[in-house]
Amino acid sequence: MFSRNRDKDTSSPAAPAAPAAPAATVKRNGVRTAPSIISADLVVHGNLVATGDIQIDGTVEGDIRSQSLTIGEKASVNGEVVAEDIVIRGRVIGTIRGRRVQLSSTCHVEGDILHEALAVETGAFFEGNCRHSEDPIGQASAKSAPIAPRPAMAPAAAAPRPAAPRPADSSSSPVVVGDNGVVVKQRPAAQ
Repeated sequence: MFSRNRDKDTSSPAAPAAPAAPAATVKRNGVRTAPSIISADLVVHGNLVATGDIQIDGTVEGDIRSQSLTIGEKASVNGEVVAEDIVIRGRVIGTIRGRRVQLSSTCHVEGDILHEALAVETGAFFEGNCRHSEDPIGQASAKSAPIAPRPAMAPAAAAPRPAAPRPADSSSSPVVVGDNGVVVKQRPAAQ
C-alpha cells in the first residue's frame, strides 16, 4: 500500500503521491519535519536561525530567520523577523521581512514590513510602514541600511552640518535633514 507498485499494469490511473503536507510540517529532501517550537513558558535572549519552520508561543528578545514562522497569540518578539512565510497572531516589535506576511486579527505589530504579499485581517494592530518588494528577504535590513552609505556620503554630508544654525541655548539640539533624507540630531560641541 505504501510502496511502489511492482506490477506492470499501467491501465489504472496513478494514485496521488501523498496528500499535501499539513501546515505544521514541511517536506524537504523527501523528509517531513515538524516545526521548532518555542513554548509559552520559554524566554529566549538571542537570535534564532532555522532552515525549517519555527513556531513561537513564548518570548524572543532577538532576531529570527527561518523558512516559515508562526507567532502565536500570546507570543512576543522584539527584533527583526525574516522568513518566506510569516503568520503573526501575537506581538512583534521590529522589522518584518517576508515574501508572504499575514497579520491576524489578534496581532500587535510595531515596526516596518517589507513584503511581496501582505494580508491584514480586520482588527489587526499595525503601526509602521509597509513596502512592497520583489525580493524582501534579500534586501538589507532597516538596521543595516543606513550604515552602508555613511562612509561614501560622510565627506559630502559633513560639510553642511557645521554651517547649520545653532540655537543660543546649547541644551537643545536642532534637527538637520541631510541630502539622503536621514534625520540627524546634532549634539552640542564639547566645551
